[in-house]
Amino acid sequence: MITREEIRGRWNEVKGRLLDQWGQLTDDDLQQFRGSTTELIGVIQKKTGATRNEIEAFMSNLVNDGERIGSRVSGAAMQYAEEAGDCAKENYDRVALAANNFSRQVAHSVRSRPAESMAIAFGVGLVAGALLLISRRR
Repeated sequence: MITREEIRGRWNEVKGRLLDQWGQLTDDDLQQFRGSTTELIGVIQKKTGATRNEIEAFMSNLVNDGERIGSRVSGAAMQYAEEAGDCAKENYDRVALAANNFSRQVAHSVRSRPAESMAIAFGVGLVAGALLLISRRR
């Protein structure tokens, strides 16, 4: 049988499904429920004429459906996390390859033109120093 905690934890869903199942129930009827599953079943029986077994089976299915939905959602979340991890690894590999290629090109340029490379490095150092000096004065 469905427990009070299971009903309370998902009351809005349970209430909506009960109203769908037994159209003759109203919100006022369901407000008579004070947390006891026995009281809730009694209210539904009185209003609809459904048997206790029918009501208990319906409510148990509600709980089981909710658990299956939760299981599907967590499975989808895990799959999404795995795909995101794969994508991140793929992009990391792509960036690492590009950085490695750039590093080789810079090393080749420095070996083939050492004087020009020193002049460029000196100029970049001057610009970086000037920017640092300007930012510290503010």
